[in-house]
Amino acid sequence: MTPTLVRHHRHDPNTASAPATDAGARARDWAEIQERMLVPLYEAAYDRLEVGPATRLLGLGCGSGLALLIAASRGAHVTGVDADSERVALARERLLADSPRAGGASEDAPETVRLYEGDSPQVCGDAPRAYTLVTAFEPLGCAAGDSEGLAAALESAIPLAERGGEVLLAGWGPPERCATSAVLRVASRLTETLRSGGGRGWRPALRDDLEDVASRAGLKPDGSGRVACPFGYADMDSAVRGLLSTGLFDAAVRATDPGQVEKELTEALHPHVRRDGTVWMSNVFRYLIARTP
Repeated sequence: MTPTLVRHHRHDPNTASAPATDAGARARDWAEIQERMLVPLYEAAYDRLEVGPATRLLGLGCGSGLALLIAASRGAHVTGVDADSERVALARERLLADSPRAGGASEDAPETVRLYEGDSPQVCGDAPRAYTLVTAFEPLGCAAGDSEGLAAALESAIPLAERGGEVLLAGWGPPERCATSAVLRVASRLTETLRSGGGRGWRPALRDDLEDVASRAGLKPDGSGRVACPFGYADMDSAVRGLLSTGLFDAAVRATDPGQVEKELTEALHPHVRRDGTVWMSNVFRYLIARTP
Protein backbone atom coordinates (compact mmCIF):
# COMPACT_ATOMS: atom_id res chain seq x y z
CA MET A 1 0.00 0.00 0.00
CA THR A 2 1.18 3.55 -0.74
CA PRO A 3 -0.01 7.03 0.26
CA THR A 4 -3.23 7.98 -1.51
CA LEU A 5 -4.10 11.45 -2.68
CA VAL A 6 -7.40 12.39 -1.04
CA ARG A 7 -9.45 15.10 -2.70
CA HIS A 8 -11.32 17.72 -0.71
CA HIS A 9 -12.57 21.19 -1.67
CA ARG A 10 -9.95 23.20 -3.51
CA HIS A 11 -8.05 25.54 -1.21
CA ASP A 12 -8.23 29.26 -2.04
CA PRO A 13 -5.56 31.25 -0.15
CA ASN A 14 -7.59 34.43 -0.71
CA THR A 15 -10.54 33.04 1.22
CA ALA A 16 -8.69 30.82 3.67
CA SER A 17 -10.85 29.70 6.54
CA ALA A 18 -9.70 28.89 10.04
CA PRO A 19 -8.72 25.27 10.62
CA ALA A 20 -11.45 23.05 11.96
CA THR A 21 -11.74 23.28 15.71
CA ASP A 22 -14.40 20.60 16.04
CA ALA A 23 -12.73 17.53 17.53
CA GLY A 24 -14.78 15.16 15.42
CA ALA A 25 -13.95 16.99 12.17
CA ARG A 26 -10.25 17.01 12.96
CA ALA A 27 -10.29 13.31 13.83
CA ARG A 28 -11.89 12.60 10.45
CA ASP A 29 -9.26 14.73 8.72
CA TRP A 30 -6.66 12.54 10.42
CA ALA A 31 -8.39 9.32 9.41
CA GLU A 32 -9.23 10.35 5.84
CA ILE A 33 -6.13 12.35 4.92
CA GLN A 34 -3.10 12.06 7.17
CA GLU A 35 -3.01 8.63 8.78
CA ARG A 36 -2.46 6.78 5.52
CA MET A 37 0.81 8.62 4.91
CA LEU A 38 2.50 6.18 7.29
CA VAL A 39 1.22 3.03 5.56
CA PRO A 40 4.67 2.24 4.07
CA LEU A 41 6.06 2.32 7.62
CA TYR A 42 3.34 0.00 8.91
CA GLU A 43 3.83 -2.46 6.07
CA ALA A 44 7.63 -2.50 6.30
CA ALA A 45 7.56 -3.05 10.06
CA TYR A 46 4.97 -5.83 9.83
CA ASP A 47 6.94 -7.55 7.08
CA ARG A 48 10.12 -7.36 9.17
CA LEU A 49 8.32 -8.72 12.26
CA GLU A 50 6.34 -11.34 10.30
CA VAL A 51 3.04 -10.19 11.77
CA GLY A 52 0.38 -12.85 11.30
CA PRO A 53 -2.13 -15.12 13.08
CA ALA A 54 0.29 -15.86 15.92
CA THR A 55 0.71 -12.14 16.69
CA ARG A 56 -1.05 -10.55 19.67
CA LEU A 57 -0.50 -6.86 19.10
CA LEU A 58 -0.95 -3.90 21.43
CA GLY A 59 -0.98 -0.56 19.58
CA LEU A 60 -0.12 2.47 21.72
CA GLY A 61 -1.57 5.69 20.33
CA CYS A 62 -3.53 3.66 17.79
CA GLY A 63 -5.28 6.71 16.35
CA SER A 64 -8.20 5.84 14.10
CA GLY A 65 -6.98 2.30 13.72
CA LEU A 66 -5.41 2.02 10.28
CA ALA A 67 -2.25 0.28 11.52
CA LEU A 68 -4.42 -2.12 13.52
CA LEU A 69 -6.59 -2.79 10.49
CA ILE A 70 -3.55 -3.72 8.40
CA ALA A 71 -2.29 -6.03 11.14
CA ALA A 72 -5.74 -7.62 11.52
CA SER A 73 -5.86 -8.22 7.76
CA ARG A 74 -2.73 -10.33 8.26
CA GLY A 75 -4.56 -12.41 10.86
CA ALA A 76 -3.18 -10.73 14.00
CA HIS A 77 -5.18 -10.32 17.21
CA VAL A 78 -5.10 -6.57 17.80
CA THR A 79 -5.70 -4.28 20.77
CA GLY A 80 -5.52 -0.51 20.48
CA VAL A 81 -5.46 2.32 23.01
CA ASP A 82 -5.59 6.06 22.36
CA ALA A 83 -6.40 9.08 24.51
CA ASP A 84 -8.43 10.74 21.73
CA SER A 85 -12.03 9.57 22.07
CA GLU A 86 -12.94 10.75 18.55
CA ARG A 87 -10.13 8.76 16.96
CA VAL A 88 -11.05 5.67 18.98
CA ALA A 89 -14.64 6.01 17.78
CA LEU A 90 -13.42 6.03 14.18
CA ALA A 91 -11.20 3.02 14.87
CA ARG A 92 -14.28 1.16 16.09
CA GLU A 93 -16.09 2.05 12.88
CA ARG A 94 -13.20 0.70 10.83
CA LEU A 95 -12.47 -2.47 12.75
CA LEU A 96 -15.88 -3.38 14.09
CA ALA A 97 -18.26 -2.25 11.36
CA ASP A 98 -19.87 -5.68 11.17
CA SER A 99 -19.14 -6.86 14.70
CA PRO A 100 -20.08 -5.96 18.28
CA ARG A 101 -18.03 -3.12 19.73
CA ALA A 102 -14.88 -3.84 21.67
CA GLY A 103 -12.85 -2.40 24.49
CA GLY A 104 -15.25 -2.64 27.38
CA ALA A 105 -18.24 -1.51 25.29
CA SER A 106 -19.56 -5.06 24.92
CA GLU A 107 -18.88 -8.37 26.56
CA ASP A 108 -19.57 -9.98 23.19
CA ALA A 109 -16.70 -8.20 21.43
CA PRO A 110 -14.60 -10.45 19.17
CA GLU A 111 -11.39 -11.69 20.75
CA THR A 112 -9.37 -10.64 17.71
CA VAL A 113 -10.11 -6.90 18.09
CA ARG A 114 -10.16 -4.77 21.24
CA LEU A 115 -10.18 -0.98 21.48
CA TYR A 116 -9.80 1.24 24.52
CA GLU A 117 -9.83 4.95 25.26
CA GLY A 118 -7.21 6.25 27.69
CA ASP A 119 -3.74 7.69 28.09
CA SER A 120 -2.23 4.54 29.59
CA PRO A 121 -2.10 0.93 28.34
CA GLN A 122 -3.25 -0.14 31.81
CA VAL A 123 -6.84 0.51 30.65
CA CYS A 124 -6.56 -2.59 28.46
CA GLY A 125 -5.16 -4.85 31.15
CA ASP A 126 -8.11 -7.23 30.83
CA ALA A 127 -6.85 -8.61 27.52
CA PRO A 128 -7.02 -12.41 27.56
CA ARG A 129 -3.39 -13.15 26.65
CA ALA A 130 0.04 -11.51 26.92
CA TYR A 131 1.05 -9.45 23.91
CA THR A 132 3.79 -10.65 21.59
CA LEU A 133 4.20 -7.22 19.98
CA VAL A 134 3.78 -3.65 21.24
CA THR A 135 3.80 -0.87 18.65
CA ALA A 136 4.16 2.92 19.00
CA PHE A 137 3.84 4.26 15.46
CA GLU A 138 3.36 7.94 16.35
CA PRO A 139 6.73 9.28 15.15
CA LEU A 140 9.15 10.80 17.64
CA GLY A 141 11.26 13.78 16.71
CA CYS A 142 8.63 16.47 16.14
CA ALA A 143 8.52 18.40 19.41
CA ALA A 144 10.81 18.94 22.36
CA GLY A 145 9.87 16.48 25.08
CA ASP A 146 7.67 14.31 22.86
CA SER A 147 9.42 11.20 24.14
CA GLU A 148 8.43 11.71 27.78
CA GLY A 149 4.88 10.42 27.44
CA LEU A 150 5.97 7.50 25.27
CA ALA A 151 8.57 6.32 27.78
CA ALA A 152 5.89 6.28 30.49
CA ALA A 153 3.45 4.43 28.25
CA LEU A 154 6.06 1.83 27.40
CA GLU A 155 6.84 1.25 31.06
CA SER A 156 3.12 0.59 31.64
CA ALA A 157 2.86 -1.68 28.61
CA ILE A 158 5.83 -3.92 29.37
CA PRO A 159 4.04 -5.87 32.15
CA LEU A 160 1.27 -6.66 29.65
CA ALA A 161 3.69 -8.17 27.12
CA GLU A 162 5.21 -11.60 27.18
CA ARG A 163 8.82 -11.93 28.26
CA GLY A 164 11.14 -11.25 25.33
CA GLY A 165 8.25 -9.80 23.33
CA GLU A 166 8.92 -7.34 20.53
CA VAL A 167 8.41 -3.59 20.76
CA LEU A 168 8.32 -1.35 17.68
CA LEU A 169 9.11 2.36 17.99
CA ALA A 170 8.97 4.87 15.13
CA GLY A 171 10.53 8.28 14.54
CA TRP A 172 11.28 10.92 11.96
CA GLY A 173 14.45 10.47 9.96
CA PRO A 174 17.18 13.09 9.54
CA PRO A 175 15.72 16.56 8.81
CA GLU A 176 17.69 16.79 5.57
CA ARG A 177 15.81 13.72 4.32
CA CYS A 178 12.37 14.87 5.49
CA ALA A 179 10.88 17.65 3.38
CA THR A 180 8.06 18.05 5.89
CA SER A 181 10.55 19.16 8.56
CA ALA A 182 10.72 22.62 7.00
CA VAL A 183 6.93 22.88 7.16
CA LEU A 184 6.84 21.80 10.79
CA ARG A 185 9.21 24.65 11.66
CA VAL A 186 6.20 26.94 11.18
CA ALA A 187 4.79 25.59 14.43
CA SER A 188 8.05 26.35 16.22
CA ARG A 189 8.27 29.88 14.89
CA LEU A 190 4.69 30.73 15.85
CA THR A 191 5.03 29.32 19.37
CA GLU A 192 8.16 31.26 20.31
CA THR A 193 6.45 33.19 23.11
CA LEU A 194 4.56 30.12 24.28
CA ARG A 195 7.79 28.12 24.53
CA SER A 196 9.29 30.76 26.79
CA GLY A 197 6.51 29.90 29.18
CA GLY A 198 7.12 26.17 28.98
CA GLY A 199 5.47 25.29 25.67
CA ARG A 200 6.83 22.53 23.42
CA GLY A 201 8.19 23.68 20.07
CA TRP A 202 9.50 21.80 17.05
CA ARG A 203 13.02 20.47 17.20
CA PRO A 204 14.92 18.35 14.68
CA ALA A 205 14.98 14.60 15.08
CA LEU A 206 18.13 13.27 16.73
CA ARG A 207 19.97 10.13 15.67
CA ASP A 208 19.46 8.27 18.95
CA ASP A 209 15.90 9.40 19.82
CA LEU A 210 14.43 5.91 19.59
CA GLU A 211 17.35 4.21 21.34
CA ASP A 212 17.14 6.71 24.21
CA VAL A 213 13.44 6.02 24.77
CA ALA A 214 13.98 2.26 24.61
CA SER A 215 16.79 2.50 27.14
CA ARG A 216 14.68 4.53 29.57
CA ALA A 217 11.90 1.96 29.32
CA GLY A 218 14.31 -0.90 30.03
CA LEU A 219 14.09 -2.37 26.52
CA LYS A 220 16.90 -4.05 24.60
CA PRO A 221 17.36 -2.87 20.96
CA ASP A 222 17.23 -5.70 18.45
CA GLY A 223 17.27 -4.14 14.99
CA SER A 224 16.24 -1.05 13.08
CA GLY A 225 15.38 0.20 9.63
CA ARG A 226 14.40 3.17 7.48
CA VAL A 227 11.34 3.58 5.28
CA ALA A 228 10.41 6.18 2.68
CA CYS A 229 7.05 7.75 3.59
CA PRO A 230 6.19 10.52 1.14
CA PHE A 231 3.34 12.81 2.13
CA GLY A 232 1.07 13.24 -0.90
CA TYR A 233 -2.07 15.40 -0.99
CA ALA A 234 -4.59 16.03 -3.75
CA ASP A 235 -4.49 19.80 -3.22
CA MET A 236 -3.47 22.52 -0.78
CA ASP A 237 -6.66 22.24 1.26
CA SER A 238 -6.03 18.55 1.88
CA ALA A 239 -2.42 19.26 2.86
CA VAL A 240 -3.36 21.97 5.35
CA ARG A 241 -6.16 19.95 6.91
CA GLY A 242 -4.05 16.83 7.10
CA LEU A 243 -1.13 18.52 8.83
CA LEU A 244 -3.38 20.42 11.23
CA SER A 245 -5.04 17.14 12.20
CA THR A 246 -1.74 15.83 13.61
CA GLY A 247 -1.97 18.16 16.61
CA LEU A 248 1.56 19.44 15.97
CA PHE A 249 0.23 22.94 15.32
CA ASP A 250 -2.08 23.16 18.34
CA ALA A 251 0.39 25.20 20.39
CA ALA A 252 0.83 27.59 17.44
CA VAL A 253 -2.94 28.09 17.26
CA ARG A 254 -3.02 28.90 20.97
CA ALA A 255 -0.10 31.29 20.65
CA THR A 256 -1.53 33.17 17.64
CA ASP A 257 -4.85 32.35 15.96
CA PRO A 258 -6.13 29.67 13.55
CA GLY A 259 -6.15 31.98 10.54
CA GLN A 260 -2.52 32.99 11.02
CA VAL A 261 -1.41 29.38 11.41
CA GLU A 262 -3.21 28.30 8.25
CA LYS A 263 -1.79 31.24 6.30
CA GLU A 264 1.82 30.50 7.26
CA LEU A 265 1.35 26.76 6.81
CA THR A 266 0.03 27.39 3.30
CA GLU A 267 3.04 29.57 2.48
CA ALA A 268 5.44 26.91 3.77
CA LEU A 269 3.75 24.27 1.59
CA HIS A 270 3.94 26.28 -1.67
CA PRO A 271 7.44 24.99 -2.63
CA HIS A 272 5.99 21.48 -2.57
CA VAL A 273 3.06 22.16 -4.93
CA ARG A 274 3.39 20.39 -8.28
CA ARG A 275 2.11 21.58 -11.64
CA ASP A 276 -1.10 19.58 -11.32
CA GLY A 277 -1.89 21.22 -7.97
CA THR A 278 -0.99 18.24 -5.84
CA VAL A 279 1.32 18.64 -2.84
CA TRP A 280 4.20 16.19 -2.46
CA MET A 281 6.91 15.95 0.20
CA SER A 282 9.46 13.15 0.41
CA ASN A 283 10.26 11.85 3.91
CA VAL A 284 12.23 9.08 5.55
CA PHE A 285 11.13 7.53 8.84
CA ARG A 286 13.07 5.27 11.20
CA TYR A 287 11.87 2.32 13.21
CA LEU A 288 13.53 0.49 16.08
CA ILE A 289 12.78 -3.05 17.17
CA ALA A 290 13.43 -3.80 20.84
CA ARG A 291 12.60 -6.61 23.25
CA THR A 292 11.02 -6.63 26.66
CA PRO A 293 13.08 -7.84 29.66
